[in-house]
Amino acid sequence: MRFTVLATFMALIAYNWFFVKVARARQQFGVKAPKTTGDENFERIFRVQQNTAEQLIFFLPSLWLFGFYLSDQLAGLLGLCWTGARVFHAAEYYADAKKRGAGAMLSWIIAFILLMGGTIAALLK
Repeated sequence: MRFTVLATFMALIAYNWFFVKVARARQQFGVKAPKTTGDENFERIFRVQQNTAEQLIFFLPSLWLFGFYLSDQLAGLLGLCWTGARVFHAAEYYADAKKRGAGAMLSWIIAFILLMGGTIAALLK
């Protein structure tokens, strides 16, 4: 399961980087906790972190189902692609919130493939 572990590690490292960016943005744009609104630049950075947290709930169990029941190596590859798609989503969102769609859709598709593949493989065993 080393490839699944590596993909999990990279996804959580990316999430933590987004978390650090929010903390820095709070200082930069003067948005004191618990506020989550204010400067539009802060809000985009905050939404990337929040959206990634929301997506992790779908992605991580799907990744592990796929890795355990179907293929550790392919789960790892798809998991790394998911993390890349989330980074792409972040870059899109930071630049212009209206252009965030491709990275978000790609990461959802990857997670859905992981979910379906892992679930079907588990049911067939």
